[in-house]
This record gives sequence, structure tokens and C-alpha cells, in this order.
Amino acid sequence: MNQIQPTKPSHPILLVLFWLYVLIPLSWGVWSTIKKALALFG
Repeated sequence: MNQIQPTKPSHPILLVLFWLYVLIPLSWGVWSTIKKALALFG
């Protein structure tokens, strides 16, 4: 049988960097979409 090895928890700074890497482009895309929608419907 395969045993699942316990893994070391990730370093908090790496988690913050990863979420910034994800959320900055995502928030820019959402903001850009909102601006274009306001220009279209406003």
C-alpha cells in the first residue's frame, strides 16, 4: 500500500508571494473589465 508522507508546511512568505502573483493580475483584469463595462453602459 502507498503511504502518504507528511509534507512540511509552506513558508508563509512563499504563500503571500504566490497569492500576490495570482491576485494582482486578477484584480487588474477585473478592474479593467469594470471600467470598460461602465464606459459601455454608462
